[in-house]
Amino acid sequence: MPPAGPPQQPGYGYPQQPQQFPPAAPYGYPGQQPNPYAQPQNPYSQPPGYGYPQPGMPTHPQPHTVAGGAGGSNGSRTAVVVASVVVVIALVVSGVWLYTSRDGGGKDETATSGGGTGGGTGGQGGGPGGGADTPDGTEKVPSDPNSDLLFKIPSPDVPNGTSVVVSGSWLTGKAYVKSGVSEIVGYDPGKGTRLWTLKLPGPVCQASKQVTADGVTAVAFQPAKPTKERPSSGCSQLAAIDLGTGKKLWTKSAKTGGRALNFDNVTVSGGTVAAGGISGGTAFDIKTGKQLWAPKSGGGCYDLGYAGGPRLVAVRKCGSYDQPQLGIQTIDPKSGKVISEYKMAEGVDYASVISTEPLVVAAEVGESDAIGISDAFSIDNRTGKLRIRVSLPADKFAARCAGVTTIEACTGVVVGNDRLYVATKEHAGTSDYGQTNEIVAFDLSTGKQTGQRADAGERYTITPLRMDGGNVIAYKRPPYDKGGQIVSIDGGTFKETKLLENPAARSVRDVETRMSPEYSELLYAQGRLYMSARFASELSSSGERRTHVVAFGAGG
Repeated sequence: MPPAGPPQQPGYGYPQQPQQFPPAAPYGYPGQQPNPYAQPQNPYSQPPGYGYPQPGMPTHPQPHTVAGGAGGSNGSRTAVVVASVVVVIALVVSGVWLYTSRDGGGKDETATSGGGTGGGTGGQGGGPGGGADTPDGTEKVPSDPNSDLLFKIPSPDVPNGTSVVVSGSWLTGKAYVKSGVSEIVGYDPGKGTRLWTLKLPGPVCQASKQVTADGVTAVAFQPAKPTKERPSSGCSQLAAIDLGTGKKLWTKSAKTGGRALNFDNVTVSGGTVAAGGISGGTAFDIKTGKQLWAPKSGGGCYDLGYAGGPRLVAVRKCGSYDQPQLGIQTIDPKSGKVISEYKMAEGVDYASVISTEPLVVAAEVGESDAIGISDAFSIDNRTGKLRIRVSLPADKFAARCAGVTTIEACTGVVVGNDRLYVATKEHAGTSDYGQTNEIVAFDLSTGKQTGQRADAGERYTITPLRMDGGNVIAYKRPPYDKGGQIVSIDGGTFKETKLLENPAARSVRDVETRMSPEYSELLYAQGRLYMSARFASELSSSGERRTHVVAFGAGG
């Protein structure tokens, strides 16, 4: 088991005066914990190398970050596909889920934090720190976890020579919702037939991971459709979307210095839509579209972006290009008032937010071979003081964050039960060709590993997706001759319960393995797994049309 990094005392900022902290805004859905979103996706880890034959991964364009935006001179996240391009990083936001129905029927039972099924009251054991009570999850354990292919949706058409961001996927009690090219579509969650289509003037370039309790989210999109001559028009438009009806509640833009802001991220918290980027940020009321506030500028400072959910957190950047100073601010979503602030060490260029409550921030400190993360910082968002710093060296752990402007874009790591659950780096298994890994836990009050470990199993690799009450929902990417799995890991005992196992047939498996957790959006709820692409592009090199969405579940 990888050793934990030594805890360090607060030395990355200065003490803040405690301020009155407003109650957390209600998020999610009845019976769920705050912030119930699926795995933050991250497309820039190395191509999968699991020690067995695999179908080729799709090749996506490399967005270019420049002053004023990303994706060339117009600040978009779409790029022209060229033959020599290699994927290194794609700064897009993944989808989330909001599930309002708990009607599973049949004899399905509920995975609980007590291990096994039924009415558990909290986990016990599991090594140091494993005896604390944890809230029960709501995901049901099926009598037969073997799934069927529910539906497959081909990639939408795009202009020749372009690749278009189709970021954003959400799951409600009535629909699976996915961004297309210049549209957002609600699909029947079991059949894949279209329920509604919302047309947009241009592609969605950023999508909120957060959804309000009544099913409203926000997206940023381009004001015009891409063409080969002009693949992007800038990511300058914001809209609030009702995921239940497919209706657009409002469309807004903002200006600074007479120029339209280009948005690199968008999130939702406390009834507020907040969007930011390297040209600044702004916030709107999610119901009315009224502009609520814009952060103060001057002094070389601006809000790089925001993370939402139960709290609203800003990553504010000050200082020069060579010596930046980041402030992690918990702010009031209605007024924009700063409640507390933690100052990162000078020289840390970017930070990503893994969780807003408890507040956990990832950053790359110093020179390392990590991509966007070498350490996680547990911060008291009432006082702005550092609780503990956890070292996550890239040679031992598979946590990755975009680390530039997407703010809420980490993979391989989730937060729950005041613990950090992290995937370890792949390593050799016991078979001749197999690779495997584990999920381990860190206590966010001490920074030490708890001794809990969930093994992927021989030739599988495991990635945490999200929390389900006190349980960790994780995806197991399969070997070449099996289908993938969804498991629930008990937060107390770390016992694994299989919730879903996909077909092993090669034709099905080939589609699944092209949708890796690093390159795609994965949503799981109530016995169904949805895997979707984050880019739409031309045909593959073999002339085959790429897959936009593939869904698995028990029955149709």
